[in-house]
Amino acid sequence: MSEQQFDRIALIGIGLIGSSIARAVKEKGLAGSVAIATRSAETLQRARELELGTDYYLDSAEAVRDADLVIVSVPVGASGSVAQEIAPNLKQGAIVTDVGSTKGSVVAQMLPHIPKGVHFIPGHPLAGTEHSGPDAGFAELFRGRWCILTPVHGTDKAAKKRLATFWETLGSKVDEMDTEHHDKVLAIVSHLPHIIAYNIVGTADDLETVTESEVIKYSASGFRDFTRLAASDPTMWRDVCLHNKDAILEMLARFSEDLAYLQRAIRWGDGEKLFDLFTRTRAIRRSIIDAGQDTAAANFGRPGATPPD
Repeated sequence: MSEQQFDRIALIGIGLIGSSIARAVKEKGLAGSVAIATRSAETLQRARELELGTDYYLDSAEAVRDADLVIVSVPVGASGSVAQEIAPNLKQGAIVTDVGSTKGSVVAQMLPHIPKGVHFIPGHPLAGTEHSGPDAGFAELFRGRWCILTPVHGTDKAAKKRLATFWETLGSKVDEMDTEHHDKVLAIVSHLPHIIAYNIVGTADDLETVTESEVIKYSASGFRDFTRLAASDPTMWRDVCLHNKDAILEMLARFSEDLAYLQRAIRWGDGEKLFDLFTRTRAIRRSIIDAGQDTAAANFGRPGATPPD
C-alpha cells in the first residue's frame, strides 16, 4: 500500500486504460474514493461487479463532483463533449487529465471548457494491449512504461508534480513534451505501425479466397504480430487517424518514400542495400530491449495480462 494521494478520483471511461488505473489505485490505496462514469449501463454494471470503484454513474458531470483528480479515458473524438459536460461540476484546484494518444486535438477540444482555477494537464500513458473493456485492465499495465505529459501554457508546477507523482506511483516513467512534438513522435512509433497493420491484415483478408484460406492457416509470427495490432479498438483508432491527421500523413509520406527505395532495391537485386537496411533496423530492436520497453517474455513479461474470457 502506498500513501493516499487524492481524496477522490473520477474516472470518465472504464475501458482498458481506465480499468487498469482503477485497479492500480485500489491496489495501492491512492484515493479515498473512486467515482466511475460511462455512458453504457452494461459497462457500468460490469465495472460494479468487478468492484473497480466506490461510486458509479451514467452521468459524467455527477461523477466529477468533489473529485480532486479527473482522468478522461474516452476516444479522443469525444474529449470535447466530455469536457463540456463535466465543466460546471469541476471543483477549484482539481486536476483534469486525459490518456489520449493525440494531444493537439485533445487540447483544442477540452481547454476552452476548463474553468479557471482547474488545472488541465493532458497526458498519455504509452501502455496498452489489443484488448478493450473493463475486464481487460490489470494493475501492472503501467509498470516500466512511459507516461508523457503535455502541459498547456501557464500550468501550475505543483499540480503538474502531483500528477507526475501519481503516474510514477502506478509504475510509469514520466516525461514531458509539447503537444506538436508529441503528436509527431507518436505518429511514427504508434499510429503508423497500427495503420500499416490494419492495412496488411486487410490485404490478407482480401486474399483469403485466392489463397484458399492459407493466409490464416499458415500464419507465421510476423503476420501474427500484425494481427495483434490490427485487433485494437476500432473506435479509438478511427479517432486517432482523424485527430492526428497532419502528423500521420507526414509520416505516411516518408514511409512511402522509404518503401519505394526498398522496392527498387528488391527489383534490381541490390543485396548490399537490403543487407544494410536489415542490419540497421535489427539494431533498433536491440536498443528497444535494452531500454526496457520489451523483453523476450510474452506481453513485456508483465503478470496479470491474461486476455479476457
